[in-house]
Amino acid sequence: MGIDLPLIWFVIIVFSTMMYVVMDGFDLGIGILFPWVKESGDRDLMMNTVAPVWDGNETWLVLGGAALFGAFPLAYSVILDALAIPLTLMLIGLIFRGVAFEFRFKATPEKRHIWDKAFIWGSLFATFSQGVVVGAVINGFPVEGRTYAGGALDWLTPFALFCGLGLVVTYALLGCTWLVMKTAGELQARMYHLATPLLAILLLVLAAVSVWTPIAHPEIAARWFTLPNLFWLLPVPLLVLLSAWGIQRGVKRGAHYSPFMLTLLLVFLGLSGLGISIWPHLIPPAISLWDAAAPPQSLGFMLVGALFIIPIILVYTFWSYYVFRGKISHEHGYH
Repeated sequence: MGIDLPLIWFVIIVFSTMMYVVMDGFDLGIGILFPWVKESGDRDLMMNTVAPVWDGNETWLVLGGAALFGAFPLAYSVILDALAIPLTLMLIGLIFRGVAFEFRFKATPEKRHIWDKAFIWGSLFATFSQGVVVGAVINGFPVEGRTYAGGALDWLTPFALFCGLGLVVTYALLGCTWLVMKTAGELQARMYHLATPLLAILLLVLAAVSVWTPIAHPEIAARWFTLPNLFWLLPVPLLVLLSAWGIQRGVKRGAHYSPFMLTLLLVFLGLSGLGISIWPHLIPPAISLWDAAAPPQSLGFMLVGALFIIPIILVYTFWSYYVFRGKISHEHGYH
């Protein structure tokens, strides 16, 4: 039995996407939370919690995009053609967020509010656009031959926009629980206060998506609600509820680490549910990952490089987080 190279590359792309969402999610969440924190010193503290690691988090986005281009060129061309507008807005948002991140610390106090606004809106645009992309992928794309057959605004649907808002809430909760873990005192207390309503809204979003997708897509309903699939997939929603209970319990008892770790689990479960819904289609509703894959020779050649570079990325990611572990106070600074 031969090696299933398309499946291996699909796993690599999913892993890269998951790592990006987990790692860049909480620093985008910090930008989303900025409007709830007015004091300049607290905003400095929020940014300093991610200052040593935020740009390294983008590595996973680059890796996932490059892997999609090389391993699944059909999916890459269709997705970029169909989602050119939201992907462009995402990149603009990430640019504004990155520039504001560096320039804010160099601006005079009178001008700092300009970069604060750039940081907030850059984070919101990037996050919302990513959510729209996820919603549009779930809805699927019309493809004729190997070409996208839809219009430039086909992604603009209520479901995709709802997914954009849902991801904003998700990243806000990630940023909130990250700050609970990395800060102390008044800022941490404010994040404890914000965590409960954010968690409640996120659960409502997950419930709405869980109802909306089966109603809109009968094939997804069949995937989740027919036997024996129902019994095999039942642990996913049960673990979602258990994770949410653990987050709320950790917030109430003033835990520092468990709210963030359980939020990561909640995000993982949410993305897993979306993946289960569209499997094995890389371009729903009809093109599977095997249909969209590059020739085996290309997949095998790239896999050699991936097996070399991915461990290096993992090692320096782990090392950077290890070196800058622990609480950050107002006395710490990285600019």
